[in-house]
Amino acid sequence: MTPSQIRDAVRTLQAQGQSRREISRLLKLSRNTVRRILRAPLAEGEKERQKLGVTRTYLQSAFARAQGNVVRVQQLLAAEYDLTISYSTYSTLTRWVREAGLRTPPVRAGEYTFGPGEEMQHDTSPHRVTLGDKTVTAQCAGLVLAYSRRLFVQYYPRYSRFEAKQFLLDAARFMEGVCPICLIDNTSVMLASGAGADAIMAPEMAAFARTLGFAFRAHRVGHPDRKGRIERTFFFIETNFLPGRRFTDFDDLNRQAFAWCREVANANPKRVLGMSPEAAYVIEKPTLQPLPIALPPIYEVCDRVVDLSGYVSLESNRYSVPERLVGQTVTLYKYPAQVHIHHRGTAVAIHSRLIGQRQARSTDPTHHPIPIRVSRMPDIEGPLWRDNPELGAYARALKQRGRGRGVRALQRLLTLQRTYPREPFLAAVRQAAHFGLYDLGRLEKLILHQVAGEFFALNGDSYDDA
Repeated sequence: MTPSQIRDAVRTLQAQGQSRREISRLLKLSRNTVRRILRAPLAEGEKERQKLGVTRTYLQSAFARAQGNVVRVQQLLAAEYDLTISYSTYSTLTRWVREAGLRTPPVRAGEYTFGPGEEMQHDTSPHRVTLGDKTVTAQCAGLVLAYSRRLFVQYYPRYSRFEAKQFLLDAARFMEGVCPICLIDNTSVMLASGAGADAIMAPEMAAFARTLGFAFRAHRVGHPDRKGRIERTFFFIETNFLPGRRFTDFDDLNRQAFAWCREVANANPKRVLGMSPEAAYVIEKPTLQPLPIALPPIYEVCDRVVDLSGYVSLESNRYSVPERLVGQTVTLYKYPAQVHIHHRGTAVAIHSRLIGQRQARSTDPTHHPIPIRVSRMPDIEGPLWRDNPELGAYARALKQRGRGRGVRALQRLLTLQRTYPREPFLAAVRQAAHFGLYDLGRLEKLILHQVAGEFFALNGDSYDDA
């Protein structure tokens, strides 16, 4: 047995109530050796294990049975020792494994060197950013050329395969070319199954990479230092770009991030390069794979049914469509900046994509016009106002003095206009307006008097002649 196993055996026998003489006889040790082992102070981890009744020997056997999975060791302790392992105890358990030397310590990675155009590295990291008056978690996506360390960074509210394609295409345009290898971690965004050298890339992502002229390669699990070029950059972003900055939305955030890449990250000299990344990029650019003439479009297609409000839902937001399509199925084309809506192959709506928002609406006023109630009453005021300015002024004054809307008074005035000749009617209206007469009965008497005088020439001279 090894010395650690002998110490565990001595303490286990003592815990079982054996005397020092019996322990010495069973283990074939001198009494002085047994006495020294029992009197020796216990390490912190050993004290905790002794308190819980877990020996080093059992820990080694449980670790071997669990094939190095500490979570499984925790389950074995709960089943065989009836120990309920909390989160804090689980962290203690990992320390026991580390102190017992059950895991092989990682080998020093050393330094990776890359030639011009040999490799680029891509990764994401969650960052807390302030958008307006709200602090949110945004996904920071970064890509760096391994040789020149030229950096491109963008932020997204989430990072799915759609955003990954958008970012990689923008990064390839920014770099004006790509390296044949893009090193990534074992993320499910890029991988369909496996990990490390056995990783199988998702078919759509592998095809997209081939279109741009590169291939993905995943590093081994637990070795993020393999892509240290981009890992170190995220710390630089959190300590240099984000502090003291405020952003209105994701568009503003990405504009500032792009400007920071050009003016700070890629412009400042790096000690390891002896120059700035932009200067090193001049050396690396001729070795990059050129981009294809026709770049792949970035979009997703889905079908939606128009709800009773005349909207379709996409990413927890709603976009309006013409109300005639309520209850029908439409096809949505989601682009990085826009949402196109088609019905039976015809475009019916185009909206700006709502990014970083939830339960928001994008409404085109032409899709949902406000219904205008058509009055069933005939147009009474129009003929009066259009006929003569004086008549229009009299009609407005009559309407103000009438009851309610003054419809009956205006209807009777219109009837008088249509019944009597124009000139006598207007003369009577002028006379009534002059004296402030708005009693339509008296107005009709004035009209009759005008009509009688015009047709029968009623005046004093005619009576005298008679």
